[in-house]
Amino acid sequence: MTETYAAFEALPLGAIKPREWLRDQLRIQADGLTGHLDEHWADVGPDNGWLGGKGESWERGPYYLDGLLPLAYQLEDELLIAKAKRWIEWSLASQREDGSFGPQMRELASGVDKNHDWWPYMIMLKVMTQYAEATADPRVVPFMTSFFRYARKTIEGQPLLEWAEARGMEMLLSIQWLHRRTQDAFLLELAEIVAGQTTGWTEVFRDFPFWRKVEQWDLKTHVVNVAMGIKAPGVRYELTGDAREKEAAHRGIDSLMTYHGQAHGMFSGDEWLSGTHPSQGVELCAVVEYMFSMEQLARVFGDGRFGDILEKVAFNALPAAISSDWTSHQYDQQVNQMMCNVAPRAWSNGADANVFGLEPHFGCCTANMHQGWPKFVSHLWMADRAGGLAAISYAPCTVKAEVGAGRVAVAELEVSGSYPFRESVEISLKLSDPAAFGISLRIPAWCENPTLTVNGERIELEVKSGYAAVTRHWESGDRLTLRLPMTVKTVTRNLYAASVERGPLVYALPIQENWQLLTKRERFHDWEIYPGSSWKYGLLSGSEFAVETADVAYQPFGAGQSPVRLKTKGQLIRDWKMEGNSAGTPPLHPNAEGRPIAELELVPYGSAKLRIGEFPVIGHPLEARRHK
Repeated sequence: MTETYAAFEALPLGAIKPREWLRDQLRIQADGLTGHLDEHWADVGPDNGWLGGKGESWERGPYYLDGLLPLAYQLEDELLIAKAKRWIEWSLASQREDGSFGPQMRELASGVDKNHDWWPYMIMLKVMTQYAEATADPRVVPFMTSFFRYARKTIEGQPLLEWAEARGMEMLLSIQWLHRRTQDAFLLELAEIVAGQTTGWTEVFRDFPFWRKVEQWDLKTHVVNVAMGIKAPGVRYELTGDAREKEAAHRGIDSLMTYHGQAHGMFSGDEWLSGTHPSQGVELCAVVEYMFSMEQLARVFGDGRFGDILEKVAFNALPAAISSDWTSHQYDQQVNQMMCNVAPRAWSNGADANVFGLEPHFGCCTANMHQGWPKFVSHLWMADRAGGLAAISYAPCTVKAEVGAGRVAVAELEVSGSYPFRESVEISLKLSDPAAFGISLRIPAWCENPTLTVNGERIELEVKSGYAAVTRHWESGDRLTLRLPMTVKTVTRNLYAASVERGPLVYALPIQENWQLLTKRERFHDWEIYPGSSWKYGLLSGSEFAVETADVAYQPFGAGQSPVRLKTKGQLIRDWKMEGNSAGTPPLHPNAEGRPIAELELVPYGSAKLRIGEFPVIGHPLEARRHK
């Protein structure tokens, strides 16, 4: 067993820094829940077991740190770094003589063995790998080595169970990370054992059995487990090179989107996989974990498809579930979300699962949501294992990495252009020395006519597996301009309803939001949102879409300040009803008789907290077509 099969290599935490709107997004996050959660939520406060206290001692502390730590180092925020290091120092100091570490387990989820559960350590180990990359702290490698020697001695007698069994690939990532640095042979033995004890996700995804909404408890259909599990074939492929693993990842994504796919790029799961209805929810934990899975699959397989999915989820589903000031979030979001209130819905989660608040329904997302943007930043670019660099996404950033055969030079890339709100991406290079290397540019599947110039000279693009490689002798001051024309497309979904896309952004009809205070706290309150305008609009088949742009605001994911909007035509529908406190099934043959034609203004999906994102089509559904 070797580790030579991954196409790309992740850059260390801190090598990529956010710029422009993306840096603003991280700053908003730091000024909101992520930077201050420990001050207002006891579960990650000073009494947490991972700080030596007597409070929650399972997953919530590690979850929180898994987002707080990369955010702190990407922003170079000393206050946040100090907060994160308290957790790190306690964990490092907690290691016992046998190699185990961490708190004594308390307040565990039901069904979890209180005497032994591997799951929370898996999260903290991922945190440690990021911390080591950001700081080069020499204590981390021996700390992890000692823990994994302990695991090798004990894991066969105390195997992965329940959540740990479903999520064993998370431990494999840390084992592989350590092996790349130490080459200790026992780590590969441990990797084989962990892989063997982990749920057989490859088999689940190769021959996917969950074709309908699931209504009973099962760890293989729990939406967060599925979002994490989709990376398992990639993690196994990195160890074995078995082509069946790659096939399983692609087949799994195809099946999830066929049977449970939603317009925002996620599959549904208001606890378990829940079908294609646009009023089914999807859990925020699943959103951030699916993003991390796509980052790993992009790294392992070097296939542009995973970057396409990553961007769609990051630019749509992630901001949709979090208030624009980062002071509240939803447990479940709906594509067609015309009201967020305490009321029963056709899902297994509680009546408060779609309100915006501190801890709606269950606190896992309160702890885990923070990793979304920071880990996205960490994986915007990767090394290609041949001295070059590969673009996973074009969000604005700076990248610093060694390049060239033998890493003969240090390159600094600056990516600008306000993508995805604009079509052009500017990449400028600064090099310590001139060097020959490749830059692999992801060409999204939605883009039909991409163009590239280098220093003003047109370069022909040859796209393979979603990437176009440009290999040449680069010099400081070189500049690339990649133009990715975005065409408005209507995508026909279940019952001929349609979603609207332009580039990686999905567009929705915003509904006027009436935020009403539900629970008041010192800072992070709970809110219901009621509609202040009509929501029962369908799109007129064959209507044109006009694109309008505005300046990119500090918070671009706000319905009132969207950097790009679409104008089109629609009508109110007479027979579209509410069902179970949600927007009902989009009518197959919508009745708009006598209703005036209205001009509709659509905004990016992530900016509208009340919205219609999947529309009935008025007129023959087969007339719905692609528009310029």
